[in-house]
Amino acid sequence: MILGLDIGRQYIKAVVLDKTKGGHKLVNHGLRLVPEPNQTYDPEKISQPHWVMAVRELMKEMKINPKRVKHLVTSLNGSHVSVKQITTLDMPIEELHSSMTFEARKHIPMDGSDAVIDFQILGSNPKEVDKIDVALVACTKKTSSAHIEILKEIGFKPGIIDVDPIAVMNSYSYANDLPEDGAVVLLDIGTVSSALTVWGRKDAFFTRDLPVGIHEFVKALATKLEKDYVSSNDELLKEGVKSFNTEDASDSTGRIGIAERNVFDNFIEDIRRSLRYYAKTTNQSFFTHLYLTGGGSATEGLAELIQNKLSLEVSVYNPMKSFEGYSDDEIVNPAQYAVAAGLALRGGGFDA
Repeated sequence: MILGLDIGRQYIKAVVLDKTKGGHKLVNHGLRLVPEPNQTYDPEKISQPHWVMAVRELMKEMKINPKRVKHLVTSLNGSHVSVKQITTLDMPIEELHSSMTFEARKHIPMDGSDAVIDFQILGSNPKEVDKIDVALVACTKKTSSAHIEILKEIGFKPGIIDVDPIAVMNSYSYANDLPEDGAVVLLDIGTVSSALTVWGRKDAFFTRDLPVGIHEFVKALATKLEKDYVSSNDELLKEGVKSFNTEDASDSTGRIGIAERNVFDNFIEDIRRSLRYYAKTTNQSFFTHLYLTGGGSATEGLAELIQNKLSLEVSVYNPMKSFEGYSDDEIVNPAQYAVAAGLALRGGGFDA
């Protein structure tokens, strides 16, 4: 049994897999709200006790004893974690470790503790002689220790600790081959932030944390409608992007027309800027497809809106579809399990 545990800011997601001869079997899955239901959500008020209680309750629902879990994979996310592809001189591994530690300090907000790094040599750089490409993952010791402390308080023995963008990438690449030409875009829309990942068979790996998520969508809608947070959240769940529609509801065209600039326009502009940056720095501007994952991917009409704005094919990705034992009517919004599924796959030995 391999447990992939995604400890999010608003929801805990868990996926349990077993390895089989042909791949992996979905054994169990679960979802648990972290804050109290039907109340205004404030991410700043979520702390260790909330996560500990929510995970314990979810494990109880799933009939899992944390102390008996032998294969656990969890992840870190957000602005406190950096995932970068670095091009550097080819050097001995000891020197490379020192170089990557120095490099990590440029990309993560230091909090007075040491940098914790992991890296993997991707191979020779195709454009520069005597240089190699390295995938670097970094956070601070304080961030890592806080995560481990939560796991220990729950009763787990901490296992592999991954990062969200890599987990989503593993989830996708388990069931899909990368295109021969061009790059794939994955957008994991969370509660307080979203992780954009771009990579291709011949192109650089790139991630960027966008400080916008479902929480910002709801707050913006509450301001527009002059309603409370809970009512606005219900409206967003029901109507999706049309919640911001200022046009007459009797519009016979049935189009999603958003007359004034809103939070979705700003969000899509952040995506556009990130893709332009990638194109400028890599000379690769051919994006084959954009896949949405995370809780925010279920926002009605969002995939279509992004597709229209960016002129890029967009769809919601189902990370469960390739697992044995999965049925389409079993899980509501399976895309929100992308991180947890990718973590469980990592624990089962799969790594893109």
